[in-house]
Amino acid sequence: MGVRAIISAAGLAGALSGCSDAAPEVARFAPLYEGVETRLLDGDLVRFRVAMRGARDNDDVSAYAECAAAQYALIRDYGFARHLRTNVTEQGGLWRGDAVYTISAQLPRGLRTIDAEVVVAQCAENGIPTV
Repeated sequence: MGVRAIISAAGLAGALSGCSDAAPEVARFAPLYEGVETRLLDGDLVRFRVAMRGARDNDDVSAYAECAAAQYALIRDYGFARHLRTNVTEQGGLWRGDAVYTISAQLPRGLRTIDAEVVVAQCAENGIPTV
């Protein structure tokens, strides 16, 4: 009985050690960007509504809105933007972001400022579309 218990324990240990040829499946990040709605609110205050599927979390939606804001600033011949707020919701796999930025020719005050040219280049490198 002692030998059988050792063999069973060895068989169980081998089974639990993952001695199988099947590698774990790794989920690939493949977002679908479904568009940006841009609205000039007042002077330099701009609202961006974005929609996407396949976001991993709020940060992916916020990045999409930031890319839109950066491109919009460049289109309007401004070099900078300052993030004011982003609200993110998700329902049925559709993520929506509602972001507000100010755009300006000079670097604005505040901690959450972006250099539009730098951000647009990063968005292109990361495959995130802009306006």
